[in-house]
Amino acid sequence: METLMADRVHSSLRLFMHRNAVFLCERLCAQFPSETNVQLLATCYLHNNQPYAAYHILKGKKLPESRYLFALSCFRMNLLREAEETLCPVNEPNVEVPSGATGHYLLGVIYRCTGRISAAAEQFTQSLTLDPLLWAAYEELCILGIAEGADECFSEATALRLQQEHTSTSSLEKLNFVNGNRVLSSSVSASLEDSSPKQTKQLHANNTAEVPAYPHVRATALHVQNSVSSNVAQFDTPSPTATQNSSLVPPPLFRNFQAYQNTISGDIPAKQKANAGNQPLRRKYLDEARLKKVSGRLFNQSIDSVPRRSARLSRDTTVNSNSNISQFGGNGTDHSSGKLRVNSSTPSKLCSAAVHSVQVRKGKSWATENFDEGSRYKVVDEMCTDNISATSSSASIADGRCFEQDKAERILLRESYLAVGIRELLGLLRTLGEGFRLSCLFKCQEALEVYRKLPEPQFNTGWVLCQVGKAYFELVDYLEADHYFELAHRLSPCTLEGMDIYSTVLYHLNEEMRLSYLAQELISIDRLSPQAWCAVGNCFALRKDHETALKNFQRAVQLDSRFVYAHTLCGHEYSALEDYENSIKFYRCALQVDERHYNAWYGLGVVYLRQEKFEFAEHHFRRAFQINPRSSVLMCYLGMALHALKRNEDALEMMEKAIFADKKNPLPKYQKALILLGLQKYPEALDELERLKEIAPHESSMYALMGKIYKQLNILDKAVFCFGIALDLKPPAADLAVIKSAMEKVHLPDELMEDDL
Repeated sequence: METLMADRVHSSLRLFMHRNAVFLCERLCAQFPSETNVQLLATCYLHNNQPYAAYHILKGKKLPESRYLFALSCFRMNLLREAEETLCPVNEPNVEVPSGATGHYLLGVIYRCTGRISAAAEQFTQSLTLDPLLWAAYEELCILGIAEGADECFSEATALRLQQEHTSTSSLEKLNFVNGNRVLSSSVSASLEDSSPKQTKQLHANNTAEVPAYPHVRATALHVQNSVSSNVAQFDTPSPTATQNSSLVPPPLFRNFQAYQNTISGDIPAKQKANAGNQPLRRKYLDEARLKKVSGRLFNQSIDSVPRRSARLSRDTTVNSNSNISQFGGNGTDHSSGKLRVNSSTPSKLCSAAVHSVQVRKGKSWATENFDEGSRYKVVDEMCTDNISATSSSASIADGRCFEQDKAERILLRESYLAVGIRELLGLLRTLGEGFRLSCLFKCQEALEVYRKLPEPQFNTGWVLCQVGKAYFELVDYLEADHYFELAHRLSPCTLEGMDIYSTVLYHLNEEMRLSYLAQELISIDRLSPQAWCAVGNCFALRKDHETALKNFQRAVQLDSRFVYAHTLCGHEYSALEDYENSIKFYRCALQVDERHYNAWYGLGVVYLRQEKFEFAEHHFRRAFQINPRSSVLMCYLGMALHALKRNEDALEMMEKAIFADKKNPLPKYQKALILLGLQKYPEALDELERLKEIAPHESSMYALMGKIYKQLNILDKAVFCFGIALDLKPPAADLAVIKSAMEKVHLPDELMEDDL
């Protein structure tokens, strides 16, 4: 009953019938309250999203599997300290982490969530050491920015280790198989010793000796002393080599050796006569061997049957010498329809063909025919019996050897396939891992080059296309990012990972309609996903409805408190509402989840910059820049903070780096012109703005700054012209009043103009 119920529970879990599994497993634990069954019930609770129930029934359990499930329940309930104490008890420092690689991974996640990055990295590394194919551990190391190169993690040494681990079972199978063959060989040897010790001794002595004129046939135990050549000479169908070696070998039509000697007008050799004279003794010996059922014939060709059959045929032809029968089953040498081939590989066919091939000679009396036919049937029956008994044992041992060889070949083939499969899998993981590692280090261009090396079926997947879209997003190439995110969403509509970034891309492209459609799609797919509510929030943020956007971002935080991007978006909306206190609060919450989330560091820098806390702003911008040293936006804002601190040379240097990092970004060019204006380098500032005009010809703030520079140079007509263009481009409401005021005061002295631009 216990086994049946446990089997039904596992079946329900496989079929995602979680409630049914919980019910059956509760009955199982009530009837058989073992800790193993309690573990199964906890597993059912976790599958049914009831970690509190698993926590309750596993509390106090000591088995490793129970400790792992209890720690997992604590983690899902956000009881991180209790989960850590379960996996790694303080009072038992030498106890092993349960569940191997997955236990170390869970402990590493707990350490990361509590801000202990070095300890988390150590656990993730240990997890990868135990299981190199645990991708989640390598992914966490990449997110922490401390992952080693994918070539080292998924190296050839890793492939060899995995192959050894996977072939350990195969090695055990081969060992058992060899031991079984040894038992089989010993049993065969024992049967041979019981039947004929002399034959067994000769078998081992002649095991590697080839039969003359038959290289494919090996000598067996029944080839005694000097009878090998004479026995082989009486085969039914000798090979051409045998015919060349001996002129005494009869052709297939002659079954009577004496008749064949008469046709060639030759005398019987002395050796052959001696064999013929000793036929009764020879027949007695072979009959005894047949009655003892010797099972040691190892080869397909039943060599021992040849001399016995020849002896019988010689005796039969001697008895019937007056009947003028010179051929078995035929009408003289002119009729070959009664030809009989002895092939021990098909004994049943041999017997059938032999019986049907016996024909009555025409012109004989019925008495003679019956006598001849009866003796022929007797001979054929004895031949078939001998061949079946001999070939059955030979076939069984030969089949055993063939099976052994086939088994070994299958094992070797499976091992070769396994080795190839492991190397292919690790090669794929190397490419994916290196691309993801470079992306986490924000080396986006290098990551894109690695992802392009993937085969087409792997590249055209939702995960890879989203990673490519994220790389272009970090490169501020929103059009390319939009292309790959759209392709990913089209190929895998139910892939939600990365859709929050996709909604931000559409936000920056001002694609309000597409963003609204994406938000509706994501909500229809999964209303409980934080990505969907981030998309909805970005849709309202694009409409400048910051309060509604904030509610949606907060909904995403409620659904997943560890979803870092939702915290950052909440901080952005509070900043837009000029609620800097709550903005700083959410940015810091994001950094508690992921210390390397540079967007939160950037958001804090912007808040402090607006509050004119320039030193704090510089600190946070620099922290963000250390995480993502290739972002032209971060370089630009760091330069702005330095300029606010009157460190103009450092600010100019940072702006030059920002322009070099992204020549299409207009913001560093504009900020560089502002710094040059502060240094009173007016011609250089105008040159920079002229270059900016080629990138952003419809930017009103650029023309307003040009108007101010022309006013400083006392070129008033150009100053008025630039202010007019700035007004025509419909600047934001906050800038509109400033531009109008500057245009009205263009003819006033500089000291009377407000420094608002």
